[in-house]
Amino acid sequence: MFIKVAMLVIFFSVMVGIGIYCRKNATDVNGFVLGGRSVGPWLTAFAYGTSYFSAVVFVGYAGQFGWKYGIAATWAGIGNAIIGSLLAWVVLGRRTRIMTQHLDSATMPQFFGQRFNSKPLKIAASVIIFIFLIPYTASLYNGLSRLFGMAFDIDYSVCILLMAVLTAIYVIAGGYMATAINDFIQGIIMLFGIVTVIAAVLRSKGGFMAAYEGLAHITDPAVTDTPGIFASFFGPDPLNLLFVVILTSLGTWGLPQMVQKFYAIKNEESIKKGTIISTLFALVVAGGCYFLGGFGRLFSDQIDIAANGYDSVIPTMLQDLGPALIALVVILVLSASMSTLSSLVIASSSTLTIDFLKETFMKQMNEKKQLLLIRILVVMFIAISAVLALVQYKSSITFIAQLMGISWGALAGAFLAPFLYSLYWKKTTKASCWVSFIFGSGLMLVNMFAKNILPAIMQSPINCGAIAMLAGLVIVPVVSLFTPKPDQKLVEETFACYNKDTVVKQSTALGK
Repeated sequence: MFIKVAMLVIFFSVMVGIGIYCRKNATDVNGFVLGGRSVGPWLTAFAYGTSYFSAVVFVGYAGQFGWKYGIAATWAGIGNAIIGSLLAWVVLGRRTRIMTQHLDSATMPQFFGQRFNSKPLKIAASVIIFIFLIPYTASLYNGLSRLFGMAFDIDYSVCILLMAVLTAIYVIAGGYMATAINDFIQGIIMLFGIVTVIAAVLRSKGGFMAAYEGLAHITDPAVTDTPGIFASFFGPDPLNLLFVVILTSLGTWGLPQMVQKFYAIKNEESIKKGTIISTLFALVVAGGCYFLGGFGRLFSDQIDIAANGYDSVIPTMLQDLGPALIALVVILVLSASMSTLSSLVIASSSTLTIDFLKETFMKQMNEKKQLLLIRILVVMFIAISAVLALVQYKSSITFIAQLMGISWGALAGAFLAPFLYSLYWKKTTKASCWVSFIFGSGLMLVNMFAKNILPAIMQSPINCGAIAMLAGLVIVPVVSLFTPKPDQKLVEETFACYNKDTVVKQSTALGK
């Protein structure tokens, strides 16, 4: 117990210390929200990766999909690395950084407002973000309860309050820069932790080959009678696995807290390095999480899915590890959750302040008041998420936990296509953005409140979210072709940022 508590105290002390150290970088809105657009490749890549993966992925998704699809669940981690990280940086990174600086936008709603010269579009985007990010923050605490119950003899409520208070301190003090530095440290813990845990779990089952052979002998008549299916290349249900890959990989392209990382990149070199670092990080962390979950059925004699749910899979796999390893696992999951929580509350508070309150009820608000309000909202959002998590814990409500998938589907379904086309296609119209906003968020609300009216394949929030994203990629160009064209002068002024001449070293490009 001393080892576990000591490691936690050191971890929390470092997080808070960095927040206090970075307070000089958070003296204005640009510094607090974007770190002055001067964040290097390592910090940006780790901030992207740690915001991507939380306790929901490590405990919830890895356990659930590993149990359902076996070793084939690793495809979700590979998709996260290639589509969610590599392609996201290549396709979105540079253009997002250039156009958002040109339009002087610090948030995604502000980008839409400037890009289409539409205040209503900006307000609508901020409302969608506010509605769907708050429940997502509450889901970050899920999975921690079982791990803390396994590792400590303290009430889970204490864990929630500790995590909320300490995250609030370093975010309020240091803003984005403190979050980025802490994300870097938390990312290193996640990398080291996941590799160590996989090695320990497989060793407990006789090593990789023995564990893989054991998995090949497991059958589940409720799923399929095919022998070796859980050790196969595509698993027992390739179609639903594909939807998981799409939602968890392509979804990052439309999530405000993820895309906003590109706003803060320092320079071209940072984009190149960040692309490689972020991809490798996702491959190890996400690939490792789903790979570990794929061996969950080896512990089926200790797991009762019907009684305890999928969240019990990973904790059961880890419960027999030594105290130092269990402490490492707890810090690993805390790191994943705190990094994502800090990213979400900065995105939520800045969006609500800059894009909603300043545009509606507080139009005369100066920068000093904006910064103060953002900090107040950070406290409010963290408090709301903690209260929701406590309510869920005390009343055993599972509804909040399910909102993570719905939040991803709604946000990416609404924003992915309009944002992507706005960066590349001059003919993207304001009307197409409205249709995508309404379709993406509306479809997920239907899934949440009246899923029975949807086709069977769309009644799963994961499948529905993936379909919402893919549909948006068709909706935006089709609607743009049949709606009033955008103002040509505005479009040319916006895209002019891509045509500016840039002088580079000869080592980068040969001259004439």
